[in-house]
Amino acid sequence: MDSRDMQVIGICRFSYPAIGGFQVDHTTPEERMAYLYSPSRMEQRFRAFEAFTLPPLRAQTDPDFTFLVVIGDAMPALFRDRLHDQLADIPQAVIQEHAPGPHRAVMKSAINSVRTDNNAHCLQFRMDDDDAVGVRYVERLREAAQDLRPLMRKNRHIAIDFNQGYIAAPTPDGICGKPTVEHLWTAALAMAVRPGTDVSILNFGHSKLGRFMPVTSFTGEDMFVRGHSDNNDSRQTKGVRPVHLPAFDKEDEAHFKRVFNIDADQVRALFA
Repeated sequence: MDSRDMQVIGICRFSYPAIGGFQVDHTTPEERMAYLYSPSRMEQRFRAFEAFTLPPLRAQTDPDFTFLVVIGDAMPALFRDRLHDQLADIPQAVIQEHAPGPHRAVMKSAINSVRTDNNAHCLQFRMDDDDAVGVRYVERLREAAQDLRPLMRKNRHIAIDFNQGYIAAPTPDGICGKPTVEHLWTAALAMAVRPGTDVSILNFGHSKLGRFMPVTSFTGEDMFVRGHSDNNDSRQTKGVRPVHLPAFDKEDEAHFKRVFNIDADQVRALFA
């Protein structure tokens, strides 16, 4: 069992109208799609996807991974074509269209459909469409999995938690953000799945993974960006505390470019 032989799969739900899986409740799939596909919301999601999510995927030091993007089969053609255009230069990207269905069941089926070897461990990570991982993420994930092989032999699945990074927002003036250490946040959180086991990382609430499997956390290297926006699903419920994100200076911008391949000038251009 060598981590170099393990398939790495990242999954991103791009405005997929799941039944469940949202903190904002909707009565019908049609009501949810009307919310998700509103032009103003989609414009913000596309810009954040291009500004934050995609640049580090293009620059991964280990390019051996699959990036699975799940969308609804009724996504308007204008948005579907734009998504295909954004992902055209990322050979690791796979877009799947699914009808509205139970969130966990659909995501489980989607991930397992792109698994290429059920006789090897699979390393899975999840991210929202405004999150990012460091350019060394896949490389570091394999290194961690290599070190954790004894634990992987004894468990159906284990969590690998890179817990240091940033919460950040793209703005017309550049990037606003602050460093943070957060356990079991979605971006840069991964799960190693034993061969023959078909559960996926989206079968579990990310903050509750420790109830179901061993969790090993790695601190000391910035590995994620948690995108912040007022239209994020997690910010639609009552009582959500405001987050103050100071503007980046030139040193912060250089750090983001080096660690995440996120360019502050591109952010300014996209959000102007």
